[in-house]
Amino acid sequence: MSDPDSSFADPGASADNAHPYSVSELAFSLKRTLEDAYGFVRLRGEISKVTRHASGHVYLTLKDERASLDAVVWKMTVRALACTPETGLEVIVTGRITTYPARSSYQLVVETMAPAGVGALLAQLERLKARLQAEGLFDPTRKVPLPRTPAVIGVITSPTGAVIRDILHRLRERWPVHVVLWPVTVQGTDAAAQVAAAILGFNGLAPDGPAPRPDVLIVARGGGSVEDLWPFNDEALVRAAAASQIPLISAVGHETDTTLIDFAADRRAPTPTAAAEMATPVLAELALQTLSLEQRLVRALSQGVELRRGRLAAAARGLGRPGDTIGLASQRFDLAASRLGSALQRCVAAHDRDLARASARLSAAPLVRTAQALSARVDELDARLLQATQRRIDDLARRTTNLDQLRRSFDPNGPLGRGFVRVHRAEGALVRSASDLQPQERVRLIFADGERRAVIEPKAGEETLRLKSGPKAKPARAPAGAGPAKAQDDLFDEA
Repeated sequence: MSDPDSSFADPGASADNAHPYSVSELAFSLKRTLEDAYGFVRLRGEISKVTRHASGHVYLTLKDERASLDAVVWKMTVRALACTPETGLEVIVTGRITTYPARSSYQLVVETMAPAGVGALLAQLERLKARLQAEGLFDPTRKVPLPRTPAVIGVITSPTGAVIRDILHRLRERWPVHVVLWPVTVQGTDAAAQVAAAILGFNGLAPDGPAPRPDVLIVARGGGSVEDLWPFNDEALVRAAAASQIPLISAVGHETDTTLIDFAADRRAPTPTAAAEMATPVLAELALQTLSLEQRLVRALSQGVELRRGRLAAAARGLGRPGDTIGLASQRFDLAASRLGSALQRCVAAHDRDLARASARLSAAPLVRTAQALSARVDELDARLLQATQRRIDDLARRTTNLDQLRRSFDPNGPLGRGFVRVHRAEGALVRSASDLQPQERVRLIFADGERRAVIEPKAGEETLRLKSGPKAKPARAPAGAGPAKAQDDLFDEA
């Protein structure tokens, strides 16, 4: 019978003549091949995802920038290691490669382990943490206190994982609250950007807008390796968490997992369920506390009333009986009331006597003399006032007559009644001198009973006035027997 391993390893063997092997035979054949080829391996890498089993074995992953390798340290070997396996520690290990046939995977069985320095990712994380801490993003004074009784809670997590179910279940047990889920990816290259956008989106909601603005935010994710949780170390995400105006709770990973968002958040929860407990009170506890406070208030009021009642009773013992006090005052009142009538009568009689004595000393004669003197004074003043008024009226009449005479003397129309004539130019200006008139100039002659128009005509050697009042009148015939008619002298001829 031929060797199964050799037949399997011969690629030139005929398919028709090849022995059909079972899956177990093939898996164990590969196991022996790897163990023979890589019976001793010295490897350098960074530890991540350390798991300590209850049996004492330690399961971990060794990784670099491009690949990862599962490894196991058996219980008997753990105590002999030079260093304790921790996440982020860069180590140099020796061991052998083997397979795990039940899962068709290979792994490194670690026999020795020595530290090689801090891993590259961990060093990068520490540098970023130091820089953000120097900027004050992790300062405790920046953190906002959580509201005691939130009405709306915003949850930023994956909508399909167990995290959101745990949070909703815990909130339903503790406090009636409205939950708004912002679905995001919590693992991979896009996780950091989506979580940061969700934080900014919740903060951008208006308090009275159509979408409710949360009173507190919860960023939640389940546990995982350092690589799985690495998006929550993103600088942009950490800055968005630090700048959030809404109180933020970080619930990323388990209690032993730490990311930079935990330092920037207002509170850090070890688990998503603990985050739900931090964000809300317990309704039953509040009701019990309220009932306790109510009972304490009732007891305090009752004790206060009893205390004051005791003080009143103690003070009452030092006072007399009210009946005795009131009876004494009532007796004094009755005595005063009985004496009041006679006292009023004596008072009226005394005032009557005083009035009679005063009226006996009074007389009407002084009043009559005073009235007569005042009447005579009034008559005298009346006569003097009448005389002064009459003199004033006479004086004003004389002044009025004189002013009227003066007015008449200055009246320009007064001389016209005595035969004078006033000469005006055609436009109305008064002519004061004959030299002011020019030949052929039209003038107006104002008489007492009217006016006439005239034209200035020249005369031999001088200018004369000639009336022009219509067509020239023919000379009247002289009566028979009369001598020749004498021409009428010109009104304006010089004497």
